[in-house]
Amino acid sequence: MMNAAFAELGLDWRYVRLPVPPERFAETVRALPGSGYRGANVTIPHKLAAHDVADELSEAARAIGAANTLIFDGGRIIADNTDAGGLIDVLGESLPARALVLGAGGAGRAAVWALREAGAEVAVWNRTPEKAEALASELGVRHARRPESAELVVNATSVGLASAGGQDAAAETLGIATLPPPAVLVDLVYGAEPTALSRWAGARGARVVNGLEVLVRQGARSLELWTGRMAPLAAMRAAAGVA
Repeated sequence: MMNAAFAELGLDWRYVRLPVPPERFAETVRALPGSGYRGANVTIPHKLAAHDVADELSEAARAIGAANTLIFDGGRIIADNTDAGGLIDVLGESLPARALVLGAGGAGRAAVWALREAGAEVAVWNRTPEKAEALASELGVRHARRPESAELVVNATSVGLASAGGQDAAAETLGIATLPPPAVLVDLVYGAEPTALSRWAGARGARVVNGLEVLVRQGARSLELWTGRMAPLAAMRAAAGVA
């Protein structure tokens, strides 16, 4: 996706995968600028470490407490979190007023903060109630003790990927099978095929946004931070296989 974007922009840049063990993360990141790197995307398990290694934090990275994007600028390491903005970009101007975020990990945290900042009334639920309660308290949203109906549901758990038991199984596991279907479901999990949860929501008339589209949008924001150029969304979506 990123290499397709660079080609579209006429940039002689390369996007490569760097497997890094946690104990070598900080020293590796600090060495990258001297090797010609302009930035990096960071995925699990390094998003908290990326936040901590930075010399400067964006508002999103500071509030969420995790970073997925690093920018190298004149010897400084700047950390940002484009997961949050990517979610809002996908939703566009039709942001529902009430949102339920399922999951209180890093992805759930980014979703809660982004939706709250965009003006939605947000509730967060997690299978471990203490995690959701702590997140809700910290970010000033409501802790849902059990899943509840909402116009927007964001699945930030790994449950959506499971297909065992059919479409209903994922919804039942998350406790939303008997609730009125949301107007919009965003499933941050993605794969080659629509997830069981996405199929469940789509069959009930919901607008379904899959994780690949969110991936493209957060990647576009990262690319713009590195290059100062507008991301070629069409080329990125085609390369990522977004229908």
